Amino acid sequence: MGKQVPILEQQTNSPWPVTSLVINGQRTELRAPPDMPLLWALREIVGLCGTKFGCGIGQCGACTVHLDGNPVRSCVLPVSDVNGPVTTIEAIGKTDIGKRVQAAWLKLEVVQCGYCQSGQVMSAAALLMRDPHPDDAAIDAAMSGNLCRCCTYPRIRAAIKVAT
Repeated sequence: MGKQVPILEQQTNSPWPVTSLVINGQRTELRAPPDMPLLWALREIVGLCGTKFGCGIGQCGACTVHLDGNPVRSCVLPVSDVNGPVTTIEAIGKTDIGKRVQAAWLKLEVVQCGYCQSGQVMSAAALLMRDPHPDDAAIDAAMSGNLCRCCTYPRIRAAIKVAT
């Protein structure tokens, strides 16, 4: 898990307002421009680097986190618009569904290069939270916004089924 940075250790002379977020169950206060994408606040200020930068326009899914249980693209979500608890890849494995998804990923050796996998796992976990037994169409719909250059899509679908 990344280092939680207390507000006093951050840029104390920063002109930016203090933003209070609940990240992985822990209230975290940080100073950031209101329009800073959540992705960069997580990575650069909070120190949680499991969420990846892929495209910066919300189309690849590498930056997926959960906001109040729903998958969102953190690269296009300003910190000022975060209005619920944030869960990142660093904490999803502490949930029953997250554990099952990660175990299925390992069992079926889904990962090749691994870059997109944090977003894939977060999207899969969100799907299974909503629909414990999704069919292929539901899996395709939920995962369609997550791109994988290694084309592990058949193993991703199989792993989601194993995790049910």
